[in-house]
Amino acid sequence: MPDSFAFIIHPIDPQRDVSRKFPALGKLPVWLIDFLSLFFPPVFISEIKGIRSVANGRAIKGWFVACPLTPTRMMSLPPQVVYRKIIQTGRYAEKLGARILGLGAFTSVVGDGGITIAQNLNIPVTTGDSYTIAVAVRAIRQAAAIMDIPIENATVAVIGATGAIGSVSAQMLAPQAKKMLLIGRRMDKLKQVAHKVRAAGSKEVTTTSDISQITQAHLIITVTSAIDAIIQPRHLRRGAVICDVARPRDVSRQVVAQRPDVLVIEGGMVKAPGEVDFGFDFGFPPQMAYACMAETMALTLERRYESFTLGKNITLSQVSTIDKIADKHGFKLSGFRSFERAISNTEIEQIKAHSQKPSYNDNHLRGVNQSLVNAVSR
Repeated sequence: MPDSFAFIIHPIDPQRDVSRKFPALGKLPVWLIDFLSLFFPPVFISEIKGIRSVANGRAIKGWFVACPLTPTRMMSLPPQVVYRKIIQTGRYAEKLGARILGLGAFTSVVGDGGITIAQNLNIPVTTGDSYTIAVAVRAIRQAAAIMDIPIENATVAVIGATGAIGSVSAQMLAPQAKKMLLIGRRMDKLKQVAHKVRAAGSKEVTTTSDISQITQAHLIITVTSAIDAIIQPRHLRRGAVICDVARPRDVSRQVVAQRPDVLVIEGGMVKAPGEVDFGFDFGFPPQMAYACMAETMALTLERRYESFTLGKNITLSQVSTIDKIADKHGFKLSGFRSFERAISNTEIEQIKAHSQKPSYNDNHLRGVNQSLVNAVSR
């Protein structure tokens, strides 16, 4: 039986994402796409070819299949209704020949984080969250170095710290950071995470449900399940670096438009090994994929057909293991992206220069870094 996988996607930006496969449907009003999404069957998106291990030359194939539900529908419908739709999509992947299934975006966070989905399928399931954590932490460390922000002198904020990705990311960064700021909606769960972060070696830990407190943070990882952007230009200190792991994004486009002194990067983007053809235009450069996708691919290359990451509890050892597997087969962090476009070294240097200026006024903030503003507005 050939080595193969499938990965479930779904429309994040309803009009944009639906139009990539069905141009006519993408012209419908968002409210109508939201309504109709419940009644659509699973959708075949593309066959994935050309992924090849650098370790042993093994090649695999896969498929992107879409669960038609939008984020609004997933968050408003009863979990059992959403489960049925995702399970239906998973069974379609089984018929295609997939030997492992990856859950993308909201399909990985609804309800119990994939456990019920796995129990109702005949192939293993993984959310991809373990490798997402590894890549996000690596990206924020690399960005901090480029922006000359010593982590040992920095306040590091994690928004969505009570979630699986946020909690482990905070624990991984804790030994280095001067101060950890944990932000979430439930203070009881935040206190539990804070205990783990202190045990991991943090010198100082603060918990809050007030997102405006990130004005004190030098480095930020944000990974909530919010449907709308929650981070606005006013929330950020000069020179901040934000790694946005959430889909839909937590960071407003206005941050790039109004804050040329701030570096916003997408979390969880890696380059897959081989002459990869995803068969579908996601707006990514060639070979680039989200880390959650890459976890499914790496497990397939390793022939490790198991439900590797499920549920709301992820261990540091899981993150370390999948990071080593992915590295072995040739998955690499490759540059930074912001709002679906690559950030050049020149643009990073411009952001860095603006971050070091002693003061700003509103006109100045709105008038510079126009290349990024124009690109994001397209």
